[in-house]
Amino acid sequence: MMETPFWKTKTLEAMTPAEWESLCDGCGKCCLSKLEDEDTGEIYWTSVGCRLFDGQTCRCSDYANRLARVPDCVGLTPQNVRTISWLPKTCAYRLVAEGHDLYWWHRLVSGSAETVHEAGISMRGRVRASETDLAEPDDYFDYMLDDEP
Repeated sequence: MMETPFWKTKTLEAMTPAEWESLCDGCGKCCLSKLEDEDTGEIYWTSVGCRLFDGQTCRCSDYANRLARVPDCVGLTPQNVRTISWLPKTCAYRLVAEGHDLYWWHRLVSGSAETVHEAGISMRGRVRASETDLAEPDDYFDYMLDDEP
């Protein structure tokens, strides 16, 4: 008899640190710079990656120290994933928090970390600049995306 996967039986708060970390699908979308309209609160996605984002692996190059090195990095917690409006619709943390199952391409379902890339969900090869490349805040507008990636 097959065991029911932990993300279907546990709350986010009840997960072990290893289970929590394994929920990250490696898409890299949370590592993109986003612009927020001050008047409406609407979020606009860009193809600008965080200074620590590795566009080939779609992972942080210094995950353990990211919160200290990048002042506006948002560390995801069981509490804040329920309130962060910009988490992608495909984000496993958001899906589990909302009571949904993971997509077929998630590594915990498929058994491969490559399926998120093969399915075209990740930002691999789609990041056009690093925040360190941009001199002025207005430069981000040149990298705005039409929709959530």
